[in-house]
Amino acid sequence: MTKNDPLTLTTKLEENLLHLRERFVHSEDFIMEYLHLQDEEAYIVYIETIIDKKLVQERILEPFKESRISYRDEKRPLPLVKETNSLKEITQSLLEGSCIVLSKDCDLAYVFDVPFSNDRKVKEPETEGIIRGAHDGFVESLSTNISLIRKRIHNPNLKVKYFSIGNDSHTKVGLIYLDHIANKKTVALIEKKLSEINIDFVLAPGYIEEFVSENSSIFPTMLSTERADRTVANLMDGRIAIMTESSPGALIAPTTFFTFYQSPDDYNSRWYFGSFIRFLRILGFLISIALPALYIAIVSFHFEILPTEIVFSIKSSLENVPYPPLIEALGMQITLEILREASIRLPSRIAQTIGVVGGLVIGTAVVEANLVSNTMIIVVAITAISSFIVPITEMGSSIRLLGFPFMIMAAMFGLIGMSFFFMFLLIHLCKLESFGTPYFAPFSTLRWAEMKDTLIRVPLPLFSKRPSDTMPQKKKKKVL
Repeated sequence: MTKNDPLTLTTKLEENLLHLRERFVHSEDFIMEYLHLQDEEAYIVYIETIIDKKLVQERILEPFKESRISYRDEKRPLPLVKETNSLKEITQSLLEGSCIVLSKDCDLAYVFDVPFSNDRKVKEPETEGIIRGAHDGFVESLSTNISLIRKRIHNPNLKVKYFSIGNDSHTKVGLIYLDHIANKKTVALIEKKLSEINIDFVLAPGYIEEFVSENSSIFPTMLSTERADRTVANLMDGRIAIMTESSPGALIAPTTFFTFYQSPDDYNSRWYFGSFIRFLRILGFLISIALPALYIAIVSFHFEILPTEIVFSIKSSLENVPYPPLIEALGMQITLEILREASIRLPSRIAQTIGVVGGLVIGTAVVEANLVSNTMIIVVAITAISSFIVPITEMGSSIRLLGFPFMIMAAMFGLIGMSFFFMFLLIHLCKLESFGTPYFAPFSTLRWAEMKDTLIRVPLPLFSKRPSDTMPQKKKKKVL
């Protein structure tokens, strides 16, 4: 750029101040103050609602007051300062919480980083609680979140790349990975997709996920977490993290189906107990998608597979229900989802009351009114509990949705319909990919050596390789 370019500063202080005032003409929190310096006319410019005035006093005013050195003196003390003559860069710095110092007969602006910080304290995420292990999680500050990662990985190969996404919000987005472990093609692909995002504003990583993810499957192909230890463990497995300013979440890619069923407690406990809990989670997945459908199929088509005593018990509870089992199951499942959503949105004390009312009062009332059978209440309750055993919320939501088409197929074709839909689901999982990594690996790829951390978790000394989609010769650390 040249001095004649209108996008750069000139040596005329009045013109520079005028250009900045024009850019913030309707902003009453935009402040320009005369700065008293030794034999020099200068102004300090800032947006008062996003800067820390205490830092302004400490980093700008006091050093120059004590030094009594001219602002353009080469020996001047300039803590945390950078120089620029670009009006666009100055405008962006002001919006990010910086103070700008402009002086007479100088075409450079001095930028001091003095943002106001009001971050909440680091604490354990409420949605990803564990029994043993670290109890800290991400907050709304990107720099704080990256520091939590660097405290766990003391390695110069940990790379952090920043992007500015959002035509209006200019949200700061960080791409984090271990350079010597992560797949270079995957890193390049994610960088390309981040640079091509065209959106007005970004408030959370969820805004980015739909632009970066390569498919529209019901299954999440990027893991969302607020736990620092889970993020670090995935980075050590060669995966890549995407984090945004003003959001406590991190997106992890690439992922597999079994990544969503792993928890830090699996590795903080003895391997046989961790394996047992892991197996229960996978069993919970099957129960969540198939149990209501199995009940509908048996009641509607296949009574003969049940013992006679159970048949009479179910028949006695169904004889006064006026509609078919599908309507009964759909009504209870939708009611359960409504209660779940209500308990999330309401304050915690009221939410507990909603849970009690929904579970006891409504459940008892619908049975006594012969609207739902006792057996269906038990089936729906077991299904709901099984869906909540998943460590990652997104996967839990997906499997609850999958239960509805299973119920419809069971009501239309019985166990045959369930079998066909289950085969379709299995084919979809085997075909699905997450940034080039088979989603249902190692079962879809039949890599038996990688099954040490899928349905069960074998002892940690037996982990000798990382996932084969990255660098199989490197030592593998536990995945969370």
